[in-house]
Amino acid sequence: MKETKLFITPEEIVETTGMSMAYAYKLIKRLNSELEAKGFVTIRGKVSREYFQERVYGVKVKQDASV
Repeated sequence: MKETKLFITPEEIVETTGMSMAYAYKLIKRLNSELEAKGFVTIRGKVSREYFQERVYGVKVKQDASV
């Protein structure tokens, strides 16, 4: 079973989307600001993979209840 990391890094964003590294960092900063406004704790330079996918792709990720 493939383990998915909780956070996505700028390097992974560049690899999966093709955007520049500078824009990936700006996007992470923006998404983390949104999460902080909602009361969540954030990590500089990384963002929740689930939140990234929801905001960028418009996809709400289902959590597997069996895990």
